[in-house]
Amino acid sequence: MENLPRPIVIPTDFSVVSQYAIESAVPFAKLSNTSIMLVHIVKKTSDILMSTEKAEQEARNIADKFGVKVQSIVREGSIFTVVSEVADELDASLIIMGTHGIRGVQKLIGSRALKVIVKSTVPFIVVQDAPKKSTIDRILFPVDYKKECREKIGWVYYVAKLFDSKVHVLTSSPKVLFWTDRKLQKGLKTNLIFTEKFLRSKKIDYEIVHAKGKSSFSKETLKYAEKIDADMILITTTKHISWVDYMLGTVEEGIIANDANIPVMCINPRKSKVGSFSATGG
Repeated sequence: MENLPRPIVIPTDFSVVSQYAIESAVPFAKLSNTSIMLVHIVKKTSDILMSTEKAEQEARNIADKFGVKVQSIVREGSIFTVVSEVADELDASLIIMGTHGIRGVQKLIGSRALKVIVKSTVPFIVVQDAPKKSTIDRILFPVDYKKECREKIGWVYYVAKLFDSKVHVLTSSPKVLFWTDRKLQKGLKTNLIFTEKFLRSKKIDYEIVHAKGKSSFSKETLKYAEKIDADMILITTTKHISWVDYMLGTVEEGIIANDANIPVMCINPRKSKVGSFSATGG
């Protein structure tokens, strides 16, 4: 197989939602001058040959339609392991995955399949619908008290630079979440200062809005995303579940399967790179 320059991996079952992921990947591929790798997963070895022919034809169709470089891989196994394995093998830049609406998200991205995202060293973009446009003009970046929050700021920078986006920083409300814990209050303040300093130093257009604290942070995040007509929400998956998460629920559970079908970029709390760019802010 030809050596590819950090491709964008797209799991495909040749469905409509897979097409949504492909359409979402095209602008990333063009702007970053990279390629798309389709990954089709089969249950039996005997299905590989027929599926390979279908996947290769699909790749040719996409390349002809969108003018991007596309290849395909067919593997036997489970989506819970194969996607991240292929992404690691190819040193992929992104994984973009389509889902079948809310029911599909709950089936694929819920308590079982969040493992697909959490196991990966590569950022996931989860889409539920066809992209409304080829640009990402507004990125919503929720900031809370967790240390992992700072690990996604580099990816905000990457996407914002790629698409010349404005970043809308939404902070959780200390009035509701942290009224009894000074350590959590300090964590929120530290993350907000870090975020603002970073965005200003990188000359990224941004604004900061404070959640009102009238409902859960995930609900307020989605409400604000709809208000500004966000093109993407960027979150960090929870690495360690704390007592706060047990009480309030992790933010990603409420955001990934959003009713507005806004794409969600999920970053795992670990160091990663985009080309020579360190996603931790280097």
